[in-house]
Formats: sequence, C-alpha cells, structure tokens
Amino acid sequence: MHRHLAPAYPVTLYYDGSCQLCSGEMRNLRARDTAGRLAFVDCSPEGFAGGPAPRAALMTTIHAVDAAGRVYTGIESFRVAHAAVGLPLVSALLGLPGISHAAARAYPVLARHRRRLPAWLVEPFLGRAARRAARRAASCRDGACALPARAGEEGGR
Repeated sequence: MHRHLAPAYPVTLYYDGSCQLCSGEMRNLRARDTAGRLAFVDCSPEGFAGGPAPRAALMTTIHAVDAAGRVYTGIESFRVAHAAVGLPLVSALLGLPGISHAAARAYPVLARHRRRLPAWLVEPFLGRAARRAARRAASCRDGACALPARAGEEGGR
C-alpha cells in the first residue's frame, strides 16, 4: 500500500471486462475522468499478457499502476481511482482505518462472488451513476460548468 504517497498520473486500471460489475464501475470512472488521469485495460481476453501481475491475479483482484510504477490492488485501487476522477470523499472514506479495514475484508468476498450478482441489481446503480457523470462532464467546458436553468430563465454559463 502507498497511502502516504499521492499517485502519479496517469493511473492504469487492470480490470475484468467480462464482469458486468467491473465493466460498469469502469464505465462510471471513465465518464468521470474528464482530466484524463486514468487508463483502462481489460485483462479478460484469453491469452492476455502484460500488466503488473499474471492474468489469473488480475482477473481475481483489480490492480492499478501509477506513472511512477507503484502498484495498488483491491480497495487501494478504488481509492486511487476515485481520487483521480474528483471523488475525494469516496477516496477519503476508503482510506479511513475502520472503513478501510472493513472494505479490505469485504472486497475479496465481493470479488469472488461478483458474477453471481444479477444484472437488475448491478446495472441500474452503475448505469445511472455513469450517465449522471457523463451529463455532468458534458456540461463543463474549459473550466466552467453550465448551471441548470431555473424556472422562467434561459440556461447559460
């Protein structure tokens, strides 16, 4: 773990693209990554070689590698990724000792059983989050974000 060091961007995430939960979370992060701090590598194709660990390990646990070559796994990968896309609260929560410990213990169980999660449970949550992030990103250009129009007003910046 590299909690005391800020990650060097870009950070590359190695994930299981054949998993609906994993793919949904990567869509969500990709939609929020307006600064281009993340790169995404689907390690699910048979014969995949590369990355910070053997394919079997990458398919079991999410991995991230920052530009300085530091490797993050599991919850630390999510902490780094959420910080990169402007979700510092999520990142900070995952870094708190009690939450970090609980998340680190729960993650392997979730990862092991992720394929059993029904689409009706996964897709609405992650799909909605990704669509919301994409709309928010589309309303922001050149460091300014358009505000929603109030009743009786025209939209604008």
